[in-house]
Amino acid sequence: MSAITLGVGASHSTLMNTHWDKVVHTERAAAFRDSLQHVNRRLRELNPDVAVIIGSNHFRGFWLDLIPSFTMGVGDVIASGESGTPKGPQKTDPVFANQLATHLVEAGSEVAISARLQIDHGQSHAIQYLLDGIDIPVVPLVVNVFAQPLPTIERCATLGRRLADAIEANAEGRKVVVIASGGLSHQLPWPSDWSNPQDDDEEFMVDAWLNGRGEWERYDKRRREIIVAAQPCIFEDFDAQFLADLEAGDLEKYTELSTPELEKIAGNGGQELRTWLVMAAALGFAPGSSLCYSPMPEWLTGMGAALIEPAGGDA
Repeated sequence: MSAITLGVGASHSTLMNTHWDKVVHTERAAAFRDSLQHVNRRLRELNPDVAVIIGSNHFRGFWLDLIPSFTMGVGDVIASGESGTPKGPQKTDPVFANQLATHLVEAGSEVAISARLQIDHGQSHAIQYLLDGIDIPVVPLVVNVFAQPLPTIERCATLGRRLADAIEANAEGRKVVVIASGGLSHQLPWPSDWSNPQDDDEEFMVDAWLNGRGEWERYDKRRREIIVAAQPCIFEDFDAQFLADLEAGDLEKYTELSTPELEKIAGNGGQELRTWLVMAAALGFAPGSSLCYSPMPEWLTGMGAALIEPAGGDA
């Protein structure tokens, strides 16, 4: 029987790679970086066999021509390599990944599969920092958090519970770490309704989302200019409460929120917290430990990191 040995939640931002020299809140940035290094050391101690990385995709592997609610990489996994993140093929375990996908589908969570999945920093940021020097296969699980309509938060929690069952059903005795990449609160300069862009920038973004398949790099320069020019919008009170609820083992209540309700209190980028809730559900919504919270307007995001030990573990 395989088992989850640790749950991890960590924010991501490519601006951490490209704009470190422009950071004003240096101590906050260093604290977040140090929290990622703490997780890396913890994972080295645990010596897991495989990492399931739950994250988003920022229109480098999925486009508006086809975006499933949930997609699991069950074959080749290719990282885009944008903004200094890992690039190229990643180590995988197709047999294990297919077993997870099959179990999830048979349990009623219809995950799409990809035998050649292109990931971006929605997963590769975790590979770069959390799995640095840890040579284990990754199983990406992509959650649609950007193209409306989004999967309900309750459905994401159900996916997490069934993911835990799927891991436990594997008879090979794997030690599995479940990593959630994304959040915390932030507001991205993206159209709220991709079918009705409001200005030139939004029209460009929709064009990139719809026509970027196979040539996302053609759009990347202007995309990045639009993002870097955005005004930061971080909901610090929400982030503090979310991490406090994680520590108390009380994240399940967030499954009652609708998509508009979550956006109102955490921004459109806060929809990425679905990944944390999938992870937390896989850990049985056990109490966890918050390692860091750094509101980083320079990176447009409330940056946080946390651990959840399996029930009976010691955080």
